[in-house]
Amino acid sequence: MTTTNGKTLRLHMPQWQGGNLEEYHLSSRLLSWLLPLAQGPEETVTVPPPGDGPALDIEDGILAKQALLAQARAARAAVERHQPDKVLTIGGDCLVDLAPIAYLNKRYSGNIGVLWIDAHPDVQTPEETPHGHAQVLGMLLGEGDPDFVAEVDVPLDPARVMYAGLDEWSPAENEFLVRMGLRSAGSGEVAESSSTVLQWLERQGIEQLAVHFDVDVIRPQSFRPILFNKPGTGTDFLKGVPRGRLEPEHVLRLLDDVAGACNIVGLAITEYMSWDAVQTQRLLRRLPLVGN
Repeated sequence: MTTTNGKTLRLHMPQWQGGNLEEYHLSSRLLSWLLPLAQGPEETVTVPPPGDGPALDIEDGILAKQALLAQARAARAAVERHQPDKVLTIGGDCLVDLAPIAYLNKRYSGNIGVLWIDAHPDVQTPEETPHGHAQVLGMLLGEGDPDFVAEVDVPLDPARVMYAGLDEWSPAENEFLVRMGLRSAGSGEVAESSSTVLQWLERQGIEQLAVHFDVDVIRPQSFRPILFNKPGTGTDFLKGVPRGRLEPEHVLRLLDDVAGACNIVGLAITEYMSWDAVQTQRLLRRLPLVGN
């Protein structure tokens, strides 16, 4: 597959309110620091750190709706200022991918494909959860809270969306997946080979692809910086919430194979949780002289 370099915007978005998890703010900033230096433009969406600003309230069934809308609109404005060919998004919770994917789908006339690498479908509604990060793909497909859906000028074509690493979902999520006809390659398939995803790319004629990579698709035992590895918790922590079953090597091989078959124009890295950094920060705050 012949690809063009084009202009890549690096979008930093340490959003945490979408999952109501304060630790995403620090973890996202650390993830941005760990990356190689950018070769193109960069933008950082201003996200108030936990403890600053008003308390998080539920509006229209969504926690911190106004803050999340403001951040989504700021991200949209940042991307549109640069009119990039590609966007690398560093999150933060999964909702950070709303503006980048919406922009890219419009930029490529509604023809991008979206590979959603995640242990969760992210198509819930406010009736099922108040957390926006679990609703973002539904919004991109044109369903959900009307204010967020209005930020998506060209909804995704369901035939051009596919999950990788998704193994479990709720009855309500199943209704959505079936109604939309969304395809999925479970962790067993992805661990074995990339063929199911590559066949989908070929059948749909997908030339430009946006990848949503939620690190919780990886087995918690194989990758420490994941929510499920919160220190001091046991096997009952977030009981009932699906865990990822892929190894890091499975994800890397899948993306290598996909990059050989089409042009990756979007990548969002989300839900990274650096527990070591979080613990260090909490320790530092209690040391003498540190706050002086």
